[in-house]
Amino acid sequence: MSRHIVLTGGGTAGHIEPMLATATALQLREPGIEITCIGAIGGLETTLVPARGFKLEVVPAVPFPRKPSLDLAKLPPRLVTATMAARKILTKVDAAAVVGFGGYAALPAYLAARTRGVPVVVHEANSTAGMANKVGARWAKVVATAMPIPGLRGAQVIGMPIRDTISKIDRQALRAEALTHFGLRPDFTTLLVYGGSQGARTLNTAIVGAAQVLHDAGIQVLHSYGKKNDVSAPVYADGPAYTAVPYIDRMDLAYAAADFVLCRCGMGTVAEVSAVGLPACYVPLPHGNGEQRKNAAPVVAAGGGLLVEDDRLTADYLAAQLLSILRDPAKIAAMSANATGAGHGEAADRLAEMVLEVARP
Repeated sequence: MSRHIVLTGGGTAGHIEPMLATATALQLREPGIEITCIGAIGGLETTLVPARGFKLEVVPAVPFPRKPSLDLAKLPPRLVTATMAARKILTKVDAAAVVGFGGYAALPAYLAARTRGVPVVVHEANSTAGMANKVGARWAKVVATAMPIPGLRGAQVIGMPIRDTISKIDRQALRAEALTHFGLRPDFTTLLVYGGSQGARTLNTAIVGAAQVLHDAGIQVLHSYGKKNDVSAPVYADGPAYTAVPYIDRMDLAYAAADFVLCRCGMGTVAEVSAVGLPACYVPLPHGNGEQRKNAAPVVAAGGGLLVEDDRLTADYLAAQLLSILRDPAKIAAMSANATGAGHGEAADRLAEMVLEVARP
């Protein structure tokens, strides 16, 4: 009889993508294993999880108010209702383990698992653990993290689980197909500019402003500018191409086409870019708690990338600083090797192995 593993995570792609990567790794490691994901009603996971072929059950969302408010008073009954719903799911599938990645459905799943004696595994992708994972980690059999996190005792740093289509990519074998797919031309160094699924205005402005200088220097650009943005991208009839698209749904081909990346530094982006061995210029968000800067720090320290503050990333910076690297194949190769060494392409496999070790027979 096959085991049934329940995974929970949602709200953002930073919770959902490692969950789905781990689900795939579990299937590969134990053929016949059954997978159910628990998400929150109305969350992003209600779209992404079924689209990747996994079964999804939902429970009421349980957000944690950060300030005293009416929502704080509603937290206990909401949590009880969601935990009871999660417990029914665990009972129905006879869960062998619960694996959580954070999000509004995670704490109810952790509490339900505890009341049923189901082993819990927690993975934290951010530099600071979220409330749900802090609570779940107290009784989890395994706590894994993408990077060292103060305050999570016994946590094992394994990196960020990423899709096997990315972690196992052969960039050279896919390069010709990738260039054709994006309308890029062979024999030119390719810069991939990627501001996440929503795009990034700072990156968009800088790269369009530097386009002509890069083109004259023999650098072509694959630019994902975001569905909600609009850019006046140049068109070149010959020489290095400039391909601008609102969204890239084949990131494996984008990475195969690229020689260097200009990007934000969300943990998922840093994990993927370093795992495939691409050097990058990382540009952290200018607001927040500095988390994005911390995400890129290990790769930058290893020599696999640069870190540029948002207000310093301009067309002039790209022309004066980044261009010298893009025109130096030996420098790109050295940074690529350093990025590969700093990456964690095996994180999904390692987490799957940990889950199966503690899961009930």
